[in-house]
Amino acid sequence: MSFKCGIVGLPNVGKSTLFNALTNSSKAQAENFPFCTIDPNIGVVPVPDFRLEKLTKISNSKKKINTTISFVDIAGLVKGASKGEGLGNKFLSHIREVDAIIHMIRCFDSSDIQNVNPDVNPIRDLEIIETEMMLADLDSIQKRLDKKNKKNMDNEQLKILEMALDCINNNKNIEFLNNNFDKKALNLSGLLAVKPKIFVCNVDEKSIEKGNKYTETFIDKFGSKNTIIISADIENQINELSGDEKNNYMKMIGLKETGLNILIQKGYKILELETYFTSGPEETRAWTIQKNCTAPKAAGEIHTDFEKGFIRAETVAYDDFVNNQGWLNSKTNGKMRLEGKDYIVKDGDILNFRFNT
Repeated sequence: MSFKCGIVGLPNVGKSTLFNALTNSSKAQAENFPFCTIDPNIGVVPVPDFRLEKLTKISNSKKKINTTISFVDIAGLVKGASKGEGLGNKFLSHIREVDAIIHMIRCFDSSDIQNVNPDVNPIRDLEIIETEMMLADLDSIQKRLDKKNKKNMDNEQLKILEMALDCINNNKNIEFLNNNFDKKALNLSGLLAVKPKIFVCNVDEKSIEKGNKYTETFIDKFGSKNTIIISADIENQINELSGDEKNNYMKMIGLKETGLNILIQKGYKILELETYFTSGPEETRAWTIQKNCTAPKAAGEIHTDFEKGFIRAETVAYDDFVNNQGWLNSKTNGKMRLEGKDYIVKDGDILNFRFNT
């Protein structure tokens, strides 16, 4: 399982710059004019995980394979996008395809970078985007609740749409739906407003460590739980360095982790994702699963036959595997367990599946 994060925001807030930094590429245009991103750029990025390195060494694996995350750079929206302004509904439809939304918010002053609004106001900018997504949801809901379309809809989806319509019409918090329906059903609804969100405050270099007046105002309003402070320009500079140069530069500017690591950690948390590993002489590999995933479902991430024919999962916790230096000693010292179909896989588990073909 790989998850997909869509980077959205007003034009010229730094979306494409962040995308280039995260994907270590220049695939996305980063020009100083609105709508320079015409089609969404997609970058698949390996997820860094220190545990993978350790397991590869212990198992003396020939290959190391990271799990991945996809970033989608979606064109800048403007006020009125739901009615076709700017680049219009085409780009709102791209947002429906992602698992989580990264709101890129401008939190820096610059006379060199054009702003579509007269001043820097992160709260207003976010509210413009959120309003356009809500209006797009409203339009979608009304069309789908039309008598002709209603007939082919199952009861759960009908309830979701009716409750969402009530929330929008009566100015209620639509995220209330998350407490009443499971994630799979909500994803099927295609509603933008219920997708998990990460707020990225894009700042200049001097604000990277402690933020600034714009980030303070934003966090006062929307909280710090899903808000992170990143400088897209700094992330690009870091990508050009390697080894000691990179570490020394990050230390000099007071940056403990790269923006990629911070975003992935936040993404895993809000999407309730975890990682398990397979490890042997041929390869050590990381696999992404949903939290509370059963062993057969985890096996299905490798191949559907593994899930269908699942018998048992040889299981060792990460710390036990490391402390015992691999499968053999883990088994000898009683740290390997045989888990059945009801076992809930834990983050960091090393698994070897037994299955019927």
